[in-house]
Amino acid sequence: MKQPTQRPLFPGHETPAADTRRLPPLEALTYSAMSAFQTCHRKYRHRYVDWLTPVEKSHALRFGTVTHQWLEVWHGTGALDVAQAIIDSAYVNRSSDPSEKRDWHYQTAMLKAYAARYPSEDFQVVALEREFEGPLVNPATGCPSRSFVIRGKVDGVVRRGDTYLLLENKTAASVSGDYIERLCMDLQILLYSHYVRECLEYPISSIIYNVLMKPRLVQAEGETEQEYEARKAELEAKSKTGKPSTAKRKLPETDDEFQARLADWFASEPRFTRVELVLDFDAIANVRQMLWDLGKEILEARRLGRWHQNPRSCFGFGRCSYFELCASKDNPLVVENLFTKRAPNEELRPDEESEPAF
Repeated sequence: MKQPTQRPLFPGHETPAADTRRLPPLEALTYSAMSAFQTCHRKYRHRYVDWLTPVEKSHALRFGTVTHQWLEVWHGTGALDVAQAIIDSAYVNRSSDPSEKRDWHYQTAMLKAYAARYPSEDFQVVALEREFEGPLVNPATGCPSRSFVIRGKVDGVVRRGDTYLLLENKTAASVSGDYIERLCMDLQILLYSHYVRECLEYPISSIIYNVLMKPRLVQAEGETEQEYEARKAELEAKSKTGKPSTAKRKLPETDDEFQARLADWFASEPRFTRVELVLDFDAIANVRQMLWDLGKEILEARRLGRWHQNPRSCFGFGRCSYFELCASKDNPLVVENLFTKRAPNEELRPDEESEPAF
């Protein structure tokens, strides 16, 4: 049974009475949208104004989505076979597609290692993949925005005794000291903690940052007959005895062998990291002001039609998915071949009673 928030997070301003007249729907402003605008204004325009999305999703996004799906099942049911079925259904072409086969191996090994590392938890799951919606409020006046509403979806809310914690899952190639140190300033978890408190009325006081490392091992393909004969001949040429080489052909690594090697990799050192942070209310106050300012900046960019590029972000974390579009100066042929139009925020349930936001 969830407990209501005991006090307003930011008392002092009374929320204006709701207007019962039929008003135009507000545009949903999500963390992803704000992050895109902060990264590059042109990237924001492509996705959230023009509705363009790459036909081919990035590998990191696809991989992270599957991980979140089986984590939801595992945390919700503890059923290893059901979580494995999620992975199997995500990679149905793994027998013919090498990239799907690799990711199936990674996800399967990660699930087994995660279940072994956390067979039980010291917290109780309260909600998983829970959506929220709340007003974008002007901190100076307490008045809500007439343009935006904040929406999002949290990975989980858990409870330890009377304490409620936000559960945030991430996959990462590595976890460095810098990665851990900057978590206290993570906009996403501060934003989510605030709106979960205010909109869902779970009195979040801490955050569990749950990080899963992705392996980078490669399944050995073995040698072709020609490669084996060439290696054998080279060994015999270097031999001082003149005897035929006894070297054996390197055979492809079987799936079971690769799974065993992945299991050893996960067991060799900690591959899962959990960092628990106490909610910083001063930081949330700063975030509320930043959200309001960001909303104003987005509206100003739209009013002026100015969407400045940020070339430093083109290759910040891999190639930007809109690089070809920007480099071609919005060539219609590039749009036609590499992009499709889809409404933003597809991860959130649509409001059936609302009209399109644009």
